Amino acid sequence: MASDTSKRSSYFLITPMALIFAVFLVIPLLTIVVVSFWDYDEYRILPDFILENYSYLLSSSVTWSIYLNTLKYAALTWFFTLVIGFTVAYFLAFHVRSLTWQIVFFMLCTIPFWTSNIIRMISWIPFLGRNGLLNSALINLGIVDQPLEFLLFSDFAVVLADVHLYALFMVVPIFNSMMRIDRSLVEAARDAGASGFETLKSVIVPLSKPGIAIGSIFVITVVMGDFITVRLMSGGQSASVGLQISNEIGLLQYPAAAASAVVLLITVLLIVTALLRLVDIRKEL
Repeated sequence: MASDTSKRSSYFLITPMALIFAVFLVIPLLTIVVVSFWDYDEYRILPDFILENYSYLLSSSVTWSIYLNTLKYAALTWFFTLVIGFTVAYFLAFHVRSLTWQIVFFMLCTIPFWTSNIIRMISWIPFLGRNGLLNSALINLGIVDQPLEFLLFSDFAVVLADVHLYALFMVVPIFNSMMRIDRSLVEAARDAGASGFETLKSVIVPLSKPGIAIGSIFVITVVMGDFITVRLMSGGQSASVGLQISNEIGLLQYPAAAASAVVLLITVLLIVTALLRLVDIRKEL
């Protein structure tokens, strides 16, 4: 009898979360999947069951080039945010001894998040533009003879803005992992004669892998679905899957947009699954 009461209590406890999960995640996803099989024309959405949305999407060379471009943005952003995030987290965790100063420096890292993403992106335009601050400084210093055209409205600008926007998503989980490392392990490695680099490679990096995996999941999933950064910082000269979906929605091609969203979701899930197989992030949870 007590066991049945305990089971009912458990069901009551998980019911609110299960309802929230169903209403705000499962049902919207199922709706997108269903709509992805519908037909449409210039004016209407036609409930049906067709495969043309997926066949056109997967057979188009444009789609493959857009996905490769999106993966390129995600890979470059992941790499640079990983380098920056690991370096900042390592400095805060192992070189800043005072908890007060750790908090101060960590708060400094969050300053860019005090403004919206749009403002942070737009702030790069007067800096990177043809007659912007950077080009003017380079010309005045005699480093270049004419403005550098690749700085703005290019892939470089897109990746730079993404790194600026999402670097903190890598800093936080890596810093959390490093703070959990037993300092006696680092001391033992040093006492055994390991150099700083050997200690980093053999002790700190392996124990930081869960944080690296979590940060990687954050960064990759956000960049894969991003479209505002690509639209603004490329000047409309580059494309991403998120931008393609946004354009299809703007043209009222909702079934095509839903099919693109499903394919994007599957792609991201495959990447996340691969990361979870490489690293056990349950240590961080």
